[in-house]
Amino acid sequence: MDPQTTMTSAKRRLRTPKIVISSDYLARIEALAENAMYRNPSLAQKLLKEVARARIAKADKMPETAVSIGSTVTYRDEDTAQEIRIVLVFPSDADISQRKVSLMTPIGVALLGLSQGDSFHWETIDKQHRTLTVLNVSQPDQPETKGS
Repeated sequence: MDPQTTMTSAKRRLRTPKIVISSDYLARIEALAENAMYRNPSLAQKLLKEVARARIAKADKMPETAVSIGSTVTYRDEDTAQEIRIVLVFPSDADISQRKVSLMTPIGVALLGLSQGDSFHWETIDKQHRTLTVLNVSQPDQPETKGS
């Protein structure tokens, strides 16, 4: 591969994926972030930054493959090749034994608004840098579909 192609590929990998958030959840997400500012300012700031860069869509205009509250998401950790399936929920509904992951966790913030096929970089609670790829997204009232 020539140097120009390699540089273009590297820039593409570093680009932050576009995200979309449902207007139905916007006020509650912002309130959660603002309330978390005292307990976990770093996470709250990351969530507010994601909300600020997101495209806000009406619920009936949300892409079916976009991660939202209630979505079942299968993603792959590119460092370990492990595939993980979770449901993204508000903190009051979180239950790790049922794989219900709170929006107010690093992975919850990272997943919000992504679409099937997106790869993203995130930092774990213990400061490890990981790359994850969203393999599949299904909504509560939809059957699971295989990603591209």
